[in-house]
Amino acid sequence: MRSQTFYNSVRVNLTRRRLKPFDILFFGRDEFSCNVFKQLHDARDVWQSISIATNPDVKTGRRGSHLSISPLKLLGESLEVPVHTIPRRKVDFRGWMPPPPFTNTNEAHVSVPVSETHLLVTASFGRILRPSLLRLFLPGQRLNVHPSLLPAYRGPAPIQRALMRGENVTGVCVIDMMEKKEGIDAGSVWGCERMVVPESATFPSMSVELARTGGDLLVTVLRDMLLGRARSIPQPPVLSTTPHASAISASDAQVDFTSQTALDIVRLSRAISHQRPITTTMPDGRTLQLHHLTVSRSHDDLGPVEPGWAVYSPHTHTVLINCADREWLSVLKLKTQDRALLAAKEWWNGVKGLGLLHEGMLKLL
Repeated sequence: MRSQTFYNSVRVNLTRRRLKPFDILFFGRDEFSCNVFKQLHDARDVWQSISIATNPDVKTGRRGSHLSISPLKLLGESLEVPVHTIPRRKVDFRGWMPPPPFTNTNEAHVSVPVSETHLLVTASFGRILRPSLLRLFLPGQRLNVHPSLLPAYRGPAPIQRALMRGENVTGVCVIDMMEKKEGIDAGSVWGCERMVVPESATFPSMSVELARTGGDLLVTVLRDMLLGRARSIPQPPVLSTTPHASAISASDAQVDFTSQTALDIVRLSRAISHQRPITTTMPDGRTLQLHHLTVSRSHDDLGPVEPGWAVYSPHTHTVLINCADREWLSVLKLKTQDRALLAAKEWWNGVKGLGLLHEGMLKLL
């Protein structure tokens, strides 16, 4: 279910009617960027030229054996859209200049008018744009597609953090890009659309839906701009209870069975397992990855068990781990540090041979 939303405010910025479609420079990198860009590219009535700026190819893996290529670059090339790569190092990106026709040769004189058709769009770009780059575009023509109901979940991981908190509703906003000193993701809102979060939603599934919705919303905003009826409205103030979307770190993936319920951990897995495996620690200090997680029914036959104790269940063919509130986490596959990913029964048989069990159970730290 989707519904367009605008915030109540007396400060409303309106656009005037334009004679020409936009010349767009689109910054992005990942699948979210790609899905937004597809919607924009299909809307030929809002642009007369369109170009991509994205990350360069990077060698990854052992000894650089794998070449990581920006999905947005591959999409742009398939659509025969001009693709420009930014410097790999952030320090070099600070001096990077966009390609013609977006470069203002009088950049030092910010009062010199720039083209009314030039438009900057970012979507999951992952880099801070310096003020001098933003000033190459007119105010109101520096837009960002952000997948949350702002001001909630400002930051680099809004989809993940919303799933981790078990939000029932999220959304996507098209906002003004602002200089860093004015606040990240704090710009005025040109359009906002709400979406219900399905109970079984994962990051990949929500990313696709939010990006498509965001792309459609972006096109609507641009059409309204061309017709002179677009409006932007300041975001509501940030409160002490407003959730933030900080970047996902290794510590987020490390579970604590004494404080997290099985549902908490399943939500965590749905939110971040695409980028970081959910982990705990074996009694011998080795890291243990937990894969394919569900909340299991009550297991009264196992008796009262403290959080962190694990046992293999021949009925579910999974490893069951007791969590906070006496809930059980069901784990279908596991991977011990420096070992292969194994099905629960095979992994459990290996653990039994290590002498780590106590009365048929394993205590995870």
